[in-house]
Amino acid sequence: MKKFFEEFKTFAMRGNVVDMAVGVVIGGAFGKITASMVEDIFMPIIGLVGGGVNFSELGIKLSEESSIRYGNFIQVIIDFILVAFCMFLVVRAMNALKKPEPPKKAPRLCPYCRTEIADDATRCPHCTSQLDK
Repeated sequence: MKKFFEEFKTFAMRGNVVDMAVGVVIGGAFGKITASMVEDIFMPIIGLVGGGVNFSELGIKLSEESSIRYGNFIQVIIDFILVAFCMFLVVRAMNALKKPEPPKKAPRLCPYCRTEIADDATRCPHCTSQLDK
């Protein structure tokens, strides 16, 4: 039983499991931000522009018990597009705040055989040519 708990501890404390758990928690919070942006900011604007149309109530009544609610489907598609747009805006803002990575330096190439060589090399490891600094 002790070995079982040691294996579990090793599994649970691996870096990728902890990183994944943090990602799930952050993702849940991020989902709340996105949902609030859609419901509290964009949907009132769309309702004002669209004259207060509520798509979710549109449908075709087949019988007393059943109907095809195509309006709900349209509403879900609109919600998806808005959520995707909000995600785009938030990720774009986050990327703007991120420090830009320095440009990568082009690798040094041997002038004779064109293979990549170390910056401080005096001789090419591939063709053994003498190199100028």
